Amino acid sequence: MLPTYLFYADSGNDKSFLYRTYFQIFLYAVIFYANYLWLTPLLFFRNRKILYFITALALIAAATFVNDKVFARSNKGPMPNRMENEMHTRIQPPPGIPFAPRDFQTDERKRPAKNWPMYNFILTTLFLSGFGMGLSFSDKLRKHEKERKEAEKEMLNTELAFLKNQINPHFFFNTLNNIYSLVQTDVADGQKAILQLSKLMRYLLYETEKGDKLLSEEIEFMHTYIELMKLRISEKVSIAITFPENYTNISIPPLLFLPFIENAFKHGISYRSTSFINVILSVLPGSIIFECSNSLVAGNDNLLRQDSGIGLENVKKRLALLFPGRHELKITENETTFLVFLQINIS
Repeated sequence: MLPTYLFYADSGNDKSFLYRTYFQIFLYAVIFYANYLWLTPLLFFRNRKILYFITALALIAAATFVNDKVFARSNKGPMPNRMENEMHTRIQPPPGIPFAPRDFQTDERKRPAKNWPMYNFILTTLFLSGFGMGLSFSDKLRKHEKERKEAEKEMLNTELAFLKNQINPHFFFNTLNNIYSLVQTDVADGQKAILQLSKLMRYLLYETEKGDKLLSEEIEFMHTYIELMKLRISEKVSIAITFPENYTNISIPPLLFLPFIENAFKHGISYRSTSFINVILSVLPGSIIFECSNSLVAGNDNLLRQDSGIGLENVKKRLALLFPGRHELKITENETTFLVFLQINIS
């Protein structure tokens, strides 16, 4: 609109040219927003494509008819010939070069076709219709992407709730029985175990609902869990835990490593033969490395095909949603050992 007004102000033309141009811009806006806000969402996206094209073409035809009628009321086109002559007569050649003014009224070879304004209007409206449809498609894609991310977030919350519910109920039952026996023999240790169980349950029920947790809180939780699990295992089980003492206290999703530890205690220990569980957590600049290995007990060989804990497949999905392209998970086993290696890039 602004270039048209400046051109009008500089040429000194009458206002009818300005009004007609602005009227065309109004028609362009009607066609664009009709496609963008109405036709594409209500017809094209609802598989009524034939009706969409019929309606869009009918709208263009109606706008062309109205535009043509408006121009027909005046003998001047969007670029009056008088204005062309005025513009060219103002152009003076350099000294020494002859100048012959051209008669634009009689130069038929250079004059635009009689119906050119209408063709130009139709082409412009077709372009605007396509642009309106494309912009509507772009909005739909953004909306679907937003819905997808919300669904993924909801899935994460659901899996987290599922994870908390899947912590072996027998763990709490056996732990309470062990605490009961411990209280009878050593009151101080029994009270300490009750306090640890209370912290564990509070963390599971309340703290994990608040989003990401500090790495120190996760380490404390894993330590408490392991200490309580030790109450119900025999001396034949060797447990080695290595947690870092000095590290940057970053925020991570809650209960990220627990499934692997819970899986090791559930399937990697034996009450009749020697077995082991090793857990190592390392915090490096820009990454966290978690390793958990346990012995393979007779009857529990090939843990990869078992529904252990919340299921290793569910853990993989959760990591893929939380750290897409920023983690490496390797789960292997041989004749004697089941090994989990997880590296998460946090930078």
